[in-house]
Amino acid sequence: MSQTRRPAAFRLDPPEPSKVGEDGQRETPRKPRAVKDAAQIVVTPSEDDFFEAADAVDAAPPPPVARKGGSRLGRIFLTAFGLLVSLGIGLWADRLIRDMFARSDWLGWLALALAATALLALLALIAREAFALSRLASVERMRRRAEDAYALNDAASARAVIADLSGLMQSHPDTAAGRRALKELEHDVIDGSDYLRIAEQALLRPLDARAQKLVLDAAKRVSVVTAVSPRALVDVAYVLFEAARLVRRLAELYCGRPGFFGFLRLSRSVVAHLAVTGSMAMGEALVQQVVGHGLAARISTRLGEGVVNGMMTARIGIAAMDAIRPLPFNAVERPGMGDFLKALTRFAAQEKSASGK
Repeated sequence: MSQTRRPAAFRLDPPEPSKVGEDGQRETPRKPRAVKDAAQIVVTPSEDDFFEAADAVDAAPPPPVARKGGSRLGRIFLTAFGLLVSLGIGLWADRLIRDMFARSDWLGWLALALAATALLALLALIAREAFALSRLASVERMRRRAEDAYALNDAASARAVIADLSGLMQSHPDTAAGRRALKELEHDVIDGSDYLRIAEQALLRPLDARAQKLVLDAAKRVSVVTAVSPRALVDVAYVLFEAARLVRRLAELYCGRPGFFGFLRLSRSVVAHLAVTGSMAMGEALVQQVVGHGLAARISTRLGEGVVNGMMTARIGIAAMDAIRPLPFNAVERPGMGDFLKALTRFAAQEKSASGK
């Protein structure tokens, strides 16, 4: 009879992982040891790290890089060409004045006085354009500062923005009550975003009502003129003319006379806003909206086309309000296309009934 073995406990260590080499043989794992030479340490690059790459994908995209200005060669060409034209005009004026003096002294003095008057007027125009451009730039900076104050809820930044806005609105008598109310509430409101909302309602709501009236009047004029015009080229020309006049009037309403170069800058901003929001190709959508509401049955075909052109003008006006307004739309509701569509359709129906009579 064999002797039985007494039960005993055994310790089983987990098998160490092994790697397969390039020759297909399993490699024996290296035992851990201290590394004295720093050159033996191998660090995985961040671009090869899977986990850091996953975090980079989920992270927020970097802010867009600001587009640089025009070509440097183009600026050099325009500067040199402008100086050359200025020198030519100066030489022509000098020759003209000399010829006038050669004919008679009083003709020479008259030509010299006219040249001095023209030069002073040119300097005044340049100064006015520079002032208008600086004012538009300050309004754009004000809007960006207001957006930052909204995001950070910074009371100090909000008070600085509202102080600049109150100074800009001093020329509007209908904002006097709002400016007094804001002055009284300057130290009573703690949150910067709330103070900006109060300022938007007190100062910009009256101007927004006037701006919407300007947009609606321009849309009505476009709808009537394009409904009776015999050529499509006339329609396009009048829509462009009315849109340019609307942008200028809105700029005068919100931030003063823009000037010629300021108007070009505002027009570029409005076109960029329309391109970003995808509203340049909205004619078919407007036609579908008019037909979908059954409005085409109540108005004639020409008046329906006029309504569509008027809605395009209204969309340009809304984009201009977004680009020119000193503060973004937060406390005040942004005007929508539905209100203009109802007003234009009612106006077109009245025109049809008046013409039928």
